[in-house]
Formats: sequence, C-alpha cells, structure tokens
Amino acid sequence: MTSDYHRRLPYGERMSAAPFAGDPMFPFEGDVEVVPLAGPVLPEPARGGEGGADCWSCAEPDRDVIWRDEQWKLKARKPSGLPFVAILEPREHYRLDNLPPELTATLGPAIQRVAKAIQDLDPVARTHFNRWGDGSEHFHLWFLARPLGMMQLRGAMIALWDEMLPAVPADEFTANVNQVAAALAQGGGEAVSRWRE
Repeated sequence: MTSDYHRRLPYGERMSAAPFAGDPMFPFEGDVEVVPLAGPVLPEPARGGEGGADCWSCAEPDRDVIWRDEQWKLKARKPSGLPFVAILEPREHYRLDNLPPELTATLGPAIQRVAKAIQDLDPVARTHFNRWGDGSEHFHLWFLARPLGMMQLRGAMIALWDEMLPAVPADEFTANVNQVAAALAQGGGEAVSRWRE
C-alpha cells in the first residue's frame, strides 16, 4: 500500500544534485551522479532489536560505554575523522515514542550535558546531535563534534565528512574520551572508560 506521496515520486530515475552543488557545506564538486531512486520496500524490514529481541545494545550493555547514570549511557564511537562521535542511549530498551515521561524529562538535560562536555574539547567549536533511528529500535541520539573553524562541516553533511577525513590518532581519541567522561561524571553518574582500540 502506498500513499499519494509515494505515487508521485520518480522511481528508477536519477535526480539532479544541482540543489546541493555549489553549497559551501556540500563535500563534493564536479559531476556528481545521484543513484536512481529505489521504490519502497513494504513491509519495511525490522530494525535491530525490533520488539526488544536481539537488541545489540541490550545484549552488550557496557560495550563502548564511557559514562552512565541511572537512566542514560554514553557510548564513544571508534576513532574517525571528527574529534569525537558518541551515542546517547537510555539504559533500558525504549523507542522514542514509548519513553516513560520521567525518563523523557531527563533527556533535555542529558543532551545539554553531553553537548557541553564535547564542546569543551580543545579542537571543537560546536556539538551537533541527530536522531536517525533506522538502524536500531533502541532509542539513541548521535553527537558529532564540529572542529573549530571548519565551516564546511556545518549541518547535515558533517556525518559524511566524518567518514572521509583522516581518523583521529588513537591516543588523541582516548584523551578526548577520558575528558568527556570525566566532565559528565562531575555533574553526576560515573565515568567508565571502556573504549578499546
């Protein structure tokens, strides 16, 4: 079953990248070819941990955790092109639409604390955060550190830049992990440095 929205899309056609070309934050230049638009996949495939079954976050609750309190945990991603990338998750398995009100009330303060801790890293100007939510049902927010002065990395393209820039050296990344975890622990919870090279 598809909607009017679905029926008017140009499936199988290549659309133009012109709306992005020349934008200072678009990381590509020259002839950029957009892949043809694929049709909808219905029913949609299950996300990881759909219905709470086989959730990798619940199966390994301490994996990559660098800080936690009674409600939330912060996981550091492996070294990549940005100074720091992390994921904030509730300790229990919830989707965004079924977070209990008492947990939802702590989300805003948790976002502020994580963003501030990351932004205090020496090379960082701003902390971007996003929710994509298509890979895992377990609610999670991505935090991406935009380096100071790197204006091309603003906006949605920061995730692409993270994949393309040279990876931060492991020792520098570990220092960033420890600084963020310690900053968060100062406001409550505990620093847990579990990141492994």
